[in-house]
Amino acid sequence: MENLNLAEQINIEDENLQVVVFRLGIEEYAVDILYVQEIKKLLSITRVPHAENYKEGVVNLRGNIIPIISFHTRFSLQAQGKETDKRIIVFKIGELEFGAIVDAVVEVVHLKREDIDEATKLYDSIDDDYISGVIKRNDRLLIVLDLKKIFD
Repeated sequence: MENLNLAEQINIEDENLQVVVFRLGIEEYAVDILYVQEIKKLLSITRVPHAENYKEGVVNLRGNIIPIISFHTRFSLQAQGKETDKRIIVFKIGELEFGAIVDAVVEVVHLKREDIDEATKLYDSIDDDYISGVIKRNDRLLIVLDLKKIFD
């Protein structure tokens, strides 16, 4: 799969952007809202034999079979929070469609292009290769994920 640079990962053709913010463990992550198809409560996931450990299985969404991954397993993070807060975010990038389990969806944030800084090698919670940028928002840091690298 080809890699997305920051300009492709977060649609920066416009000055104003929207990102979906979600929580994994104690940290917050963000993805461009344009890649988010829908957000669902946890569904019954059908396991797929011999799948990689971070690939939880598949779900049937209105006749479409969607692979589901666990960001927790992919990034070696502990799940936190209430089971009732957990969500599946369904992403679509080109022809690639998949869902990811997160601890909670926090909010949709409106921001400007200059609010996004390039990723550095300072983050140890997940592999740096999966990070395409950082958003500084008040006293928070939101880690922007490179979705295509995650599903490789």
